[in-house]
Amino acid sequence: MRMLSVALAGLVLSASAASAQAPVEEQALLHQLAGDVQPERMRGDIQALVGFGTRHTLSETRSDTRGIGAARRWAQAQFEAISRDCNGCLTVVTPSDTVTGPRVPTPTEVVDIVAIQRGTGDPNRVIIISGHIDSRVTDVMNFTSDAPGANDDASGVAAVLEAARVLSKHRFDATLVFAALSGEEQGLLGGKILADYAQAQGWRVEANLNNDIVGNSEGQSGVRDTTRVRVFSEGTKTVETEAQEERRRYNGGEVDSSSRNLARFVDGVADRYLVNFDVEMIYRTDRYGRGGDQVEMLRHGFPAVRISEGAENYDRQHQDLRTDDGIDYGDTIHGVDFGYLGQVARLNIVSMAALANAPASPLGVAIQGAVRPDTTVTWEAVPGAAGYRVWWRSTTAPQWTHSRWAGSETRLVLRNIVIDDYFFGVSAVSDDGYESPVVFPGPAGSFVSVGDPAPRPAN
Repeated sequence: MRMLSVALAGLVLSASAASAQAPVEEQALLHQLAGDVQPERMRGDIQALVGFGTRHTLSETRSDTRGIGAARRWAQAQFEAISRDCNGCLTVVTPSDTVTGPRVPTPTEVVDIVAIQRGTGDPNRVIIISGHIDSRVTDVMNFTSDAPGANDDASGVAAVLEAARVLSKHRFDATLVFAALSGEEQGLLGGKILADYAQAQGWRVEANLNNDIVGNSEGQSGVRDTTRVRVFSEGTKTVETEAQEERRRYNGGEVDSSSRNLARFVDGVADRYLVNFDVEMIYRTDRYGRGGDQVEMLRHGFPAVRISEGAENYDRQHQDLRTDDGIDYGDTIHGVDFGYLGQVARLNIVSMAALANAPASPLGVAIQGAVRPDTTVTWEAVPGAAGYRVWWRSTTAPQWTHSRWAGSETRLVLRNIVIDDYFFGVSAVSDDGYESPVVFPGPAGSFVSVGDPAPRPAN
């Protein structure tokens, strides 16, 4: 798979050919950011988190050395130290809620630790990276036994902290948010708290990169694969209306939600800026029958993907610490591959920077061309765009394969390209060549949140 998503504006294709886009110049900053990642710093983060014994959501909150409270305070201190290093560029907040539910039998305060790097140009446009700080063993209600949670999900939190360290040294047009979430194992509680907070702040969330189980390259077979990571994305929006559903069933678009096009964008970043590391797009919201905090972002209409290692080892996941028949069970730090985790961190950091430097994705994308030999694509202008690129692909193609430069116009006629045979989209390009994710026509493909959460299913 290859998506040429971070491109230099101004490269124009032949007006008569539906050819793939030519090679483009890459962004030096994105290569620099990839080189700034230090896996050994993330080793220290995971060692610290494992050192709290358990980080179960219902565990101790007053101790300075054990439990979820100590772990949260440690994470907050890390963000505050990073902020001091960048002259106060991060604002650290702790959104919370008191929760009861099937996995929270008594009222419990669930607290997220969130650092905000405000954008310099369009600060209400927001890019979020998240991981969950809580851990568990075999019994999800056991909050006293040691639950090191080195991979699930201290690895995700370590990637969040490394992203804050690297990206805080630079300034971006959009706002960057770094989030260590609580309560994931008890029902995606921290994800909901963050989504509610984002909505209350009026954020236009363009992307949530949720990192959950990202530190192990050795699957159940014992064979290491350091070359791939999975990116899960929903095909149709969780908040799709009945009218949008009816239109999609007839015209297509089952694989073109804003989250799916975000996944394509991240795949393109890996192809262009990471060495020997590939994104495997998974056409599911999450692993089969399972979930992560990105689900709550989707329920609020925000584009979100889950980033997870290429092959999970279930002996090290949601297990009591023990040895049975010569097999070691439990999520200890010995199961983390820090070279691999470094690659995942690079993928997140470069993706966030590419998104934050690009203009907002175009609004109001629409197509016309029924009973005609040509297709007309229209859209609304967005601030910061020097021009726009119209994309199309076969209805069975996984990636955008063809494009044409439209300049600063908001309308392009594709001659002799029949609307029936292709899917179409539009991206916005800045004057220095950063390009937004592609937007599929209609609200279901828009990167603008619908604003109201989808109904939550009964537990």
